[in-house]
Amino acid sequence: MIKKLLPFILIGFLAGYAFYDSLMKEKVSDPAIENVNQTEGVASGIGQPVEPAKNTNDNSKKTGIIESSHSSLDVEFAPEFTLSDMNGDPINLSDLRGKIVILNFWATWCPPCRAEMPHMQSFYEKNKDNGVEIIAVNLTALDEGKQAVEKFVNEYGLTFPVVLDENGSVGKLYEILTIPTSYIIDAEGRIFQKFVGSMDEQIMEDMIKSIQMYDGEQEG
Repeated sequence: MIKKLLPFILIGFLAGYAFYDSLMKEKVSDPAIENVNQTEGVASGIGQPVEPAKNTNDNSKKTGIIESSHSSLDVEFAPEFTLSDMNGDPINLSDLRGKIVILNFWATWCPPCRAEMPHMQSFYEKNKDNGVEIIAVNLTALDEGKQAVEKFVNEYGLTFPVVLDENGSVGKLYEILTIPTSYIIDAEGRIFQKFVGSMDEQIMEDMIKSIQMYDGEQEG
């Protein structure tokens, strides 16, 4: 009796397995399931875009990226802009031709920015009479207001010009995505280097010496 039923049992088993396999394939290829998986990935932080102009680097890690432009055949001149300083006086970048300029983009809430400011102030005091200028562009549109900037400037005793990018136009012009970001501009107004990250006094000194040596080689 069992032998007679065995073929029917085997056929039934194979049919059931085929049906189960078909259901599993439909489930894997279901677009709705794929969309859920993608949504879960975004919710967990995978592939989320970094918010512009905010820096989440650990303050204890003083790392940076240096990009040089003088090695390129197409030398890029720093885009012109005019911004008001803390007293409301306009500062034009073009008025600083003849000086090496460190153009620094920052905000009061940025820990690496806070870390580099004492170094920047010390460097400025030693080099302000040597043809070097620092312009600190506060990304005011992304900061906590002018009062917060004034408090910061007083707290750190900053004496170099601090200007306010209140509508964010200059930050966009210079494509600032991470702060602090600094551009080193030569006396002719050309972008010599771009530094992304917190700088200390030694880094600033090395970059200024580098641009002075390069200019000397070009003149020679």
